[in-house]
Parts: sequence; C-alpha cells; structure tokens
Amino acid sequence: MDRTIPTVITALVLLGLLALMIRSWRARGRRDAALPAGYPLPGETTPELASAAAFYVATTRRGAPLERLNIRGLGFRARAVVTVTEAGVLLSLAGEQVVFIPADAIELLEAATWTIDRAVESDGLLLLGWRLNAPAAETGEIVDSYFRIIDPSDRATVNDAIRTIAAGALSPAAHDESEA
Repeated sequence: MDRTIPTVITALVLLGLLALMIRSWRARGRRDAALPAGYPLPGETTPELASAAAFYVATTRRGAPLERLNIRGLGFRARAVVTVTEAGVLLSLAGEQVVFIPADAIELLEAATWTIDRAVESDGLLLLGWRLNAPAAETGEIVDSYFRIIDPSDRATVNDAIRTIAAGALSPAAHDESEA
C-alpha cells in the first residue's frame, strides 16, 4: 500500500507528459503542413557527381537550429543517401519519398557541430541551406538541413560536388585560400 499511491502519481505524470508531447508534435505538424517538401523531381536524368550514405538529422529554420521543422518527408531523423547530380541534390531518406533540392535553391553549405538533439565532434555535420519551393510571387523560406556523412572520404566528395553545382550561391570552402 505504501508504494501504490506514489506509483499511480508517477504513472499519471508520465502519461500527462506523453500526452503533451503528442499534442505539441501534432501542433507542429499543422503549423508546418503548408511548407513544401522539396521541389518536383527533374524530368530528365542528369549525371551523378557524388553519392554517400548519411544520417539525416533535421531541417530547421535558418538561424533557429533548435527548432525542428515537421516538413513532410523531412520530419524525423533517418538513414539517408545524399546524391548530388548536375541538377541538384537528392535526399533519399529511409521510408520517405525522395526530396529534390535544385542547385539554384542552394544558398549555404558549411560544417556544423550541433543542431536539435544532436551534437558531434567539431564540424561533424554537413549543413545544407536551401530555399523552400514557393509560389512564383513569393520568395521561399530559407531552411537548413543537417546530415552526418558516414564515410569521411565521401564527405569531401559530396561537399565538393555541391560546391560545384551551386558555385554562384556559395562562399568559398573553408579550406580554399586566396592570396589576393
């Protein structure tokens, strides 16, 4: 009898917390429901420049790395394959439809160390900043997607390939030095 009341109270508190978490995630889903999940896949196939197995971590609003977006196909962490073609970047997350980000929507590529629910060694994440697909009259919101490329040698290949296709929008790589 001595343990029954504390056990019931603890169980009720835990159930209450679970209910609040579910309600919050559903509210986030409603809030982000209008955000498009990438762009239409390109009609013709373009040559593959690089591909790597990765862990997809999250997509957040630019400047808010602790606020995960619940965009269809990008709402949950998952194993992924990041494929870079001449047309853009394809994100193939396990259990989700392929998300396409065209080269002209890419605005930022840099290393990161942390984001929502993930901290790794220095520069262990790849941050891909891109504009969401928006109606022609509007400018798309800028978001950041975070990946952890599994094989370090693939990381440099993917990084260089993205810099090649989005050269006009990106600043030079951190390892590029100029003598000017």
